[in-house]
Amino acid sequence: MSNVTHAVNASNDNIKHSAIISFRRAIASDKDFLLNLRKTSMEKHLNNAGIYLDDNAHLQRIDEFFADSHLILYKKRPVGLLKLGLFANKIHVRQFQLLPTFQGVGIGSKVLEVIKRKAQEKRLNITLNVLINNPAKQLYLRHDFVVISSNELEFQMHWQCQ
Repeated sequence: MSNVTHAVNASNDNIKHSAIISFRRAIASDKDFLLNLRKTSMEKHLNNAGIYLDDNAHLQRIDEFFADSHLILYKKRPVGLLKLGLFANKIHVRQFQLLPTFQGVGIGSKVLEVIKRKAQEKRLNITLNVLINNPAKQLYLRHDFVVISSNELEFQMHWQCQ
């Protein structure tokens, strides 16, 4: 995925022009960015779910499946993280985070389109989990993901390869 580049039309009060997103594999020196990303994009949702993490706990989550981590780049600048697990029968979105200032401008939709295209090429379904009160659920629903189950913390969602 590191050599993939896709155009996206981004527009909000701060971003009013055509944007290019790309991906590159995360490296150890990206961990400060990833910690900041995780805290700014996830901490509110985790706290709403009754989950309170310190920096060490966030870093453990960052380190989990680190080899699968790709930075999402906008104008060659890191704005997010995509961590995918590729299995024989599915692609699982382990983590998908965008800095709050880059949410709601089309970048998330473009990333999901890339994942769905990859899944179609491999004839695989996609699964992911999203915290109950995370508004990202609406993004997934717009992209034809369906809730297949839930627990007290999160929804398990599924996209069916056509």
